Formats: sequence, structure tokens, C-alpha cells
Amino acid sequence: MMWHSFISVIKTNLERQVPATGLGLFRIAFGLVIVQEIIFLFYFRHLIFDLTPFLDRASTFIHALLIVWGAIAVFLTLGLHTRINALLNYIFWVVFVVFTNMWEDFDGGFDQLVIGSSFLLIFIPSERAFSLDNLRLRIAHFKPNQSWEPKRTAPLLSYQLVVLFSLGLLYFDSFVHKLFAEHWLNGMGAWLPSSMPYYISALDVSWLLNQKPLMQTIGYLILVFQFAFIFIFFRRWARIPILIIGASFHLGITLFLNIYPFGLAMLAHYLLLVPFHWWTCIGKRIRAKKPRLSVFYDQDCALCRRTVATIQHFDIAHAIELKGLQSHAAEQPQLANINQSELLKDLYAIDQKNRLYSGIDTYLQILKAMRYPAPIAYLISVPGLYHCAKVIYRNIADNRNRQPCNETCIPATTAVNNNLISTYLNKISPTSKQAATRIAKILALVVFLQLNVTIVHGLLHRIPNNLEQTPLGQLLFPVSGAITLFSHTLLGITPHALYLHDHFQGFNHILAFTSVDENQQEHWIPFVNKQGR
Repeated sequence: MMWHSFISVIKTNLERQVPATGLGLFRIAFGLVIVQEIIFLFYFRHLIFDLTPFLDRASTFIHALLIVWGAIAVFLTLGLHTRINALLNYIFWVVFVVFTNMWEDFDGGFDQLVIGSSFLLIFIPSERAFSLDNLRLRIAHFKPNQSWEPKRTAPLLSYQLVVLFSLGLLYFDSFVHKLFAEHWLNGMGAWLPSSMPYYISALDVSWLLNQKPLMQTIGYLILVFQFAFIFIFFRRWARIPILIIGASFHLGITLFLNIYPFGLAMLAHYLLLVPFHWWTCIGKRIRAKKPRLSVFYDQDCALCRRTVATIQHFDIAHAIELKGLQSHAAEQPQLANINQSELLKDLYAIDQKNRLYSGIDTYLQILKAMRYPAPIAYLISVPGLYHCAKVIYRNIADNRNRQPCNETCIPATTAVNNNLISTYLNKISPTSKQAATRIAKILALVVFLQLNVTIVHGLLHRIPNNLEQTPLGQLLFPVSGAITLFSHTLLGITPHALYLHDHFQGFNHILAFTSVDENQQEHWIPFVNKQGR
């Protein structure tokens, strides 16, 4: 009975459609974190991957793979072939963490967090908002004087699964481990790592760390928050408090601890907890009350039709009104005195003051009307650049092919709406009930993997006992270790025993580097300074 109720809840949330805005913004923010991490790996590639930095060098093939991986991460961020690049990004993370020296670096759980969320990105429809995949769909389906919009909603379950997997399970496991750390039970869990050399931020926040009552309040609040999160995050009343507390928590990690990538990655996940009506309100605020510019294009020009579809995609404020020249030119006094052959040579625009623009000037006005790309327009307007742009435009406009819009405007196949991964998922689970059943089974497996990690590593390994010496323990711990290795490597489900008392045992000194110049003056190398920062 409970199992069927569980499937029913999943089915309900799978069928309930909500705006995909949060998923798109999460993909962009998460992708940017991945891009900066790959840049970091490439910049310090000799320190990370060489056996002996700069002497016994790693294969240049690794450097080439980093470049390819960076391109994949950029495409994922932009939402171009999103699911395929999400899959490739996941593969690269697993390969680099398992087969290179990355596994030796303490990252505060960053790699495992990214592996888990990268895996989920393969399956969630994050391409339905702020993606170039939507632009591809617009171009494929565009018809003059007909409006077509790509699907901009996604199942509520898409949000919930990422939050549950990447935040809820992580927090709960971390909470269990903290119960065995004295400094966390004393309320000083947030203070200790923030005050330790190397782990501390470059910012001097000693004034804050010296406020013991405040630090204890923060420490206990973190414990309560991590325990309660998994039980209340799906409640509507809890969404805003969780968003504020959790985002503040990880903003603090980003600013005050030397593991800013982890903090930024976690902050990206909190975009999924922003109430949906907030995005709606923001959209209404930025939307133009009326079009700032009317653009007239040649309806029989394939390039013009693609241009119009592109403008529609990037015009998030709906500031541009697009009209076919053949259908609407006669209605405009500014265009009435221009003969048909001349009209079809250029792209025309009329602003709110009835000023007429043509050619490259139309494109500049489009950029200005959309507001956020206006700096590009001002840059192109610089003498020299403007004249080059004008020549390029003229060359393209005079050599474009004109083709009446008939059956050629119709997409060749409806498969353009899908990609290989989503098509396969729809094939194996054609109905929402079948999909819900499969998801329920996968969630049951995930819960089992998490319980294995939390119970064995968070409880049994920490509670004083002789279980390891018993026949049961000799069977249990090796099997649990093998399961943990699988979940840690492929799904990022791992013990989150971070910054506990045993982490700082023996941490009584830190190394710094200095150099002596020709005047026998000692200089500190900018790696660790005198304050241990």
C-alpha cells in the first residue's frame, strides 16, 4: 500500500507542469561553476597532473582532454545539445576523478556533488529555458505571421529530484556525522574550520568569528537545518525560509572558507528552490509595456526568417514587434514611398518616434531595444567597426537566397523536438505511470545506497563497538565498502564527514614558502601569507 502511494505521489508530481525557468538558470549557474573549475584545472595542470610538477610531466593528452571538456561545459551552459553534453560532462567528471590525480585533492565534497548533479542533468529538461536548443526549435518551426513557442514548462518532479538528491541526502548524511563531533555539539562547528589556517578565506573576518554567541547560534542552526531539510523542502510554506537560510549558509562557505567552488555549486542548486511566482513577477517587470521597435523583414528570405526566429528567442522583454514586409509594409507611411524591389533588399525598423532605420542600423536598434545587448550595439557604432559591419552586412544581404515560404517552412520531422536521450526515455516509459514506477524503483535504490553510507560510515564506524571483529562485521564492512565505492564513484553518494574533529587531528602546523633576493631580503611567496591565508 505504501509503495503504491509512493508511486502515486511521484506520478502526480511528474504530471504537474511548472515553469522551467529555475531549471534553465540552474543549468547556467551550475555550468559556469564547472567551466571555472576546468579553467582552474587547466591553469594548474602541471601542479595537479604532473608526477613531479614541470619535471616529470603528465601526458599532453590530458591537457587536450581538458580543452575538449571545457568546450562541452560551455555548450552545456549555453544549452546547446543539452542532454548529450550533460552526458559527456558526467563521463569526463567520472574519468578525471577516478583516473587522474584529482582524487588526491581535498575538495570539500565538490567532486562528488558535481558528479551527482551532472548525472541528474542528463535526465531533467533543463533545456526548456534559456537554451540554444530552444533557438534551434524556433528556427525549425518558424513560419511568417505565425507564432510558435517551444515548451517552457517541466515536471515539478524535475526540481524535487535534484534538490532531494544533491541537497537533502547530503545534508542528512552530514548531520549524522556531525553528531559525533564535539565542536559541532558545542555549537562551534561553523567557527572551527573558518578559523584554521589554510582553510580560512582571504578575507579577514576575525571580527565575526570572535562573536561566540553568534557563532554558536549559527552552528546549532546548521545542525537543525541539515536535519530538517529533507523532511520539509517540498512543503510550500518552507520554501522561502529554506531558501534564505540555505543560501546564506553557502554564501558564507563561499566567502569564509577556502572551498568556494563547493559553495558556488551549492548556491546554484538553490535556484531550484526559488518560488515559481517570483520568476513570473520578474518576467512581468522586465517585459516592455509596448514594443519599442517594429522590424519589417522579407518573408521569402530564408536567412531573414532565421534572423527573426533568433530575435524572438533573445528578446526576453518582448520589445521587438516583427512584421513581414509583404504583408505590412503598405500600412506604414514611412515605407510607402519605397518601391518593392528596394524594400526587399534590406531589413527595416521603425521606432516609437517613427524614425526609419535600414540595414545594419536596424540591427543596432534591435540590440538597443532589447537593452541587455545594447553595449554590443554601442561597440559596433564606433567609427571603423561600424563601417566594417556595414560592408559585411551589405555583402550578406546582397547574396542571400530568397525562397517563398511554402512547404519548405514546415519542419522536415517532428523529431526536432527531441534528442536521443529524451527520445529513449519516452520510449522505455511511454506513460506517466510507467515512468513513475521506474523513478520510484530508482529512488529506492538511491535511498539504499545512501543508507549504506550513512549507517555504516556515519554510525557503525563511529559508535564504539567490536562489530568489525565479529563474523557479521567481517562480512558487512567489506560489502558496504564495495557498495560505497560504486556510489561514490558513479553517483557522488559518499560519506560527508567534512570538517569533523578527526579532520583536524594533527593539524598543528602549516607550510609556507619564501624567497631571498640578491639583497638578502626575504619575500613571502603568494601561496600562504604570515596570517596563514
